[in-house]
Amino acid sequence: MYGLPLSTERKQQLPKKAIYAKFEWKPAQREHFDADIARIDIVAVVSPGTVPGLGEGVVVKEFYLLAVQLKRREYDIQNIAQLTKLIPQNMVFALQYDNRTQFAVFHTKMFTSAWQPTEEAVLPLSGLSLDAVWENIVKGIGQIEVAEGHTLTEQIAVDDQRAKLLAQIATLERKMANEKQPRRKREYFEQIKKIKEQI
Repeated sequence: MYGLPLSTERKQQLPKKAIYAKFEWKPAQREHFDADIARIDIVAVVSPGTVPGLGEGVVVKEFYLLAVQLKRREYDIQNIAQLTKLIPQNMVFALQYDNRTQFAVFHTKMFTSAWQPTEEAVLPLSGLSLDAVWENIVKGIGQIEVAEGHTLTEQIAVDDQRAKLLAQIATLERKMANEKQPRRKREYFEQIKKIKEQI
């Protein structure tokens, strides 16, 4: 399944009722979750025991692949993020809707891949230790390029900061385009210049 070795495969449903009971969700939380998610199954466990030749990581000892059947394609990502907060394990989600799959993973924040036909969806295991494999999965799903001298976590923070600055520039450029007063236009221009220097 998803290009993983047969030795990793599991078939274990995670009943939604058990999740609600264990974490004592309020009815509103249950309804919100239930509106998006039809079923959750653990379909693979990747560990040195299930993948011969794969070394245990310093941080990552194993991770789970969960298949999540969605009720709609425009789901709320917070429902998936909620699972990562409640279950203290490293998990990759294969979100499935209408014969298409999107991978999701949490590493300081949620990342999702593009949707693809389920039969073409592959989760490659590249790396000698579980730490390396996990990092490569996060980079692959999140489309993250880690610059020289940065860790994955540092790179995510840098990318987030850059995205915020670019959003600020876009807002200021819109204001500048709509501004009639030359003095205010100039102020916006100076603000944009300062932000561009930070990038």
